Amino acid sequence: MVDSKANSEPGLVRRLTLTHAVLYGVGVTIGAGIYVLVGVAAGRSGMYAPLGFLIAAIAMGLTAASFAELGTRMPVSASEAAYVEAAFGRRWLTTAMGLLVVVTATISAATIAAGSVGYIGIFVPLPTHWIIIGVVLSMGAVSCLATTQSIMFAGVMTLIEVGGLVLIITAGAGQDGDVITRLPEMIPSAFDSVAWAAIGGTTLIAVFAFIGFEHLVNIAEELKEPNHTLPRALFITLGVTAVLYMLVIWISVVAVPPAELASSPAPLALVFQRLTGLPLFYMSLIAVVATLNGIVVHMIMIARVLYGLASQGNLPKHLAHVNQTTRTPIVATGYAVVAILILTIAVSLDGLADLASQGTLIIFAAINLALIVIKARNEDAPTGVFLCPRWMPYAGLISSSLVFLVSLLS
Repeated sequence: MVDSKANSEPGLVRRLTLTHAVLYGVGVTIGAGIYVLVGVAAGRSGMYAPLGFLIAAIAMGLTAASFAELGTRMPVSASEAAYVEAAFGRRWLTTAMGLLVVVTATISAATIAAGSVGYIGIFVPLPTHWIIIGVVLSMGAVSCLATTQSIMFAGVMTLIEVGGLVLIITAGAGQDGDVITRLPEMIPSAFDSVAWAAIGGTTLIAVFAFIGFEHLVNIAEELKEPNHTLPRALFITLGVTAVLYMLVIWISVVAVPPAELASSPAPLALVFQRLTGLPLFYMSLIAVVATLNGIVVHMIMIARVLYGLASQGNLPKHLAHVNQTTRTPIVATGYAVVAILILTIAVSLDGLADLASQGTLIIFAAINLALIVIKARNEDAPTGVFLCPRWMPYAGLISSSLVFLVSLLS
């Protein structure tokens, strides 16, 4: 018998446009990627750091095509789990994939929350744990708003954080020409195994920096015309992010010695100060906005995955409850907030960025494999689906697997 109560539950609403989607995608990606981890990347491979970001961008681009096709075939929440279910038909595998997405995103959000303390501490002289509690709970409240409201809030913060990166790029471009003349220093000798090993370590960090663009598929159920909007949003997000990262990381290692950059608790604020002579205050304020934004958009995504898993019958039904007023999954959002808060306070986050990257690479490999299996059936795709070439998911699977193997050896 069909559960009448389940049928009476309100669902998610298709309200989000391409602008909403790109603001969400850029916001979930950039906040963590550059403001928190630029110093780590510089410390791992110095002047070669931009090359690690380029390699990661290429690997991410191949997988983005697979997400675009699968996301238009199945525009639902808990998307990765739905793709695995469609390909392999194994309930346990579906649930495992969905939970891996949740765990990886929770680690990512906790890493951002911990990284925000260095910037927020400049303005708020409170103990670290109180800053974390205030940040996580306040951003949790924002993520409970109606989706258009929470994403527009995140969108405004996205424009501010991108503006901060543009300021650094503009300031760097106006310097004495080192940004151009030192470009050959970015490429190591083909036989320098130590340099290439360091670049491999940076590539893993860069994967963490790119985490976010794929989360767009988890709001596909709330996108207007997802067949058109989703692929465009995925590629625009990845392209904008890759260009900004490459420029900012190169300007950073040229402006500040990599070792000094690696030891700074607020690396981009230091770069801004070195380039402009202005106090740390200005860029630190923008960095606070960026990190808060990263936390909000991760919370939104985690809640949608939990909601989707529950709607598919893979998790308890109460996680699929949608608030009548905001039309958002309030219960699932609450679980996301609590998990992020506990992880940030109770667990040492040293090295968890690497762990989040490895989890993401496993997810990417699985998604590419799922598309390979679905395409091998030669079933007719629904009308309007974005179709990537047959070779592309194979390339995405190989590239994700190779970066994962390099991470284990680094």
